[in-house]
Amino acid sequence: MGVRSVLSKPLAKWVVERQQAWMYQPAEAQQRWFRQLVAGGTHTAFGRDHRFSDLQTVADFRQAVPIRDYEALKPYVERILAGESDVLWKGKPLYFAKTSGTTSGTKYIPITRDSIPNHIDSARDALLNYINQTGNGAFLDKKLIFLSGSPELDQKAGINVGRLSGIANHHVPAYLRTNQLPSYETNIIEDWETKLERIIDETIDQPMSLISGIPPWVQMYFDRIQERTGKLIKDVFPDFSVFVYGGVNFEPYRAKLFESIGKRIDAIETYPASEGFIAFQDSQTDEGLLLLLDSGIFYEFIAADEYFDQNPRRLTIDEVELNKNYAVIINNNAGLWGYSLGDTVKFVSREPYRLLVTGRIKHFISAFGEHVIGEEVEKALQYAMQQQPETEVVEFTVAPMVSPSEGLPYHEWFVEFATPPRNPDAFARDVDNRLTELNVYYDDLITGTILRPLKLTSLPRGSFQRYMKSQGKLGGQNKVPRLANDRVIADGLSALMVNPL
Repeated sequence: MGVRSVLSKPLAKWVVERQQAWMYQPAEAQQRWFRQLVAGGTHTAFGRDHRFSDLQTVADFRQAVPIRDYEALKPYVERILAGESDVLWKGKPLYFAKTSGTTSGTKYIPITRDSIPNHIDSARDALLNYINQTGNGAFLDKKLIFLSGSPELDQKAGINVGRLSGIANHHVPAYLRTNQLPSYETNIIEDWETKLERIIDETIDQPMSLISGIPPWVQMYFDRIQERTGKLIKDVFPDFSVFVYGGVNFEPYRAKLFESIGKRIDAIETYPASEGFIAFQDSQTDEGLLLLLDSGIFYEFIAADEYFDQNPRRLTIDEVELNKNYAVIINNNAGLWGYSLGDTVKFVSREPYRLLVTGRIKHFISAFGEHVIGEEVEKALQYAMQQQPETEVVEFTVAPMVSPSEGLPYHEWFVEFATPPRNPDAFARDVDNRLTELNVYYDDLITGTILRPLKLTSLPRGSFQRYMKSQGKLGGQNKVPRLANDRVIADGLSALMVNPL
């Protein structure tokens, strides 16, 4: 047993014991952060514009600070980019995390000296919680790989700018740097396919014990290794014992990923975003991710079915209900105020507060009033896969067909299979039937003959990779949206020689 493994266990115990103070006093922890954040923002341009000096209660805050997305926040960000200080938070940001927007182009999300611990310490604590529960710290003594964006940073207005994963790479603790892969020189390669081959060159003969990344890109890494070696991942990396992931629902990828590995290993789910590290899996036995309530963020929640109302109710943590979808609103020490994260979550526990990420508030299909969300399509697909267990899915997305050349409108499912179902028609029926059970509005449209059952379109292998490459979004932290109200992605995939089942 190595030094890292030995020292990790008392540290893990200490971190978990400290968590107890806020895990079981969630409202108190959140009130403390509310007061600290308002005090910290009082002398900023945003604080003056929204009379922070007069705010006493959360109710006062809600009256003064409306819900915002990035578009509404952008004028303040542009003032920072023009060189101004004390705009959203005191001083200037330490970094801007660069991410893609839908209507705004590139988004620049501030990360401050006060908020960087939320990102870095939370990632550390996810691993320490795992070590404390399982006793497995041996992976720290072997090689670790983080499949991420480039750590190379640009500058704007004297502020370092880069992808969140690249920024985080600069804060990997010194005691882990000696066993972290890939090398800096490989990690800064922008072309994902070239980078992937170099990563394999550097890792294939190493004692890899922890692999971290978004599941579809990890799967691509595994596929390329198997092409080179003809071996299962467990035989290439016999020390591989921990998989860390986040960003997408793991279930559609689970079967294929573990088949590639060739054995069951422990997995740790995380919920990081450029705007803040929200939650991580603190237990290998209990469902859900632990919401981080003492990490520089004051949360508000809006019921997903009220989100687009003119004056939706904004709830604090002690007001949420179990098994109900909420949009996540954050206020943090990076200067994001009333900021709509865009994600939806569902709480599965209150003692402590654990949640599941269920989708994106703007990634839904409601072309006909059905309001189908990401959680529902993923569950429907998973159900169909269980009926034909040999089926393996690489990736999928769903779009409406509003005006077909003939017949009723429908939802079109674009699915890339690693192993297709033996009975595609039955597979499509199972998906559709399960979706009608999960969504009453969709059921009404089907039974009322407003919509016909879904159409399943099978894509040739590699279609999603080619599509993402065509958009300049291959690899790193980029994800394929599950749902859309338009056919932009659908038409892009169709142009790549769609092969219908």
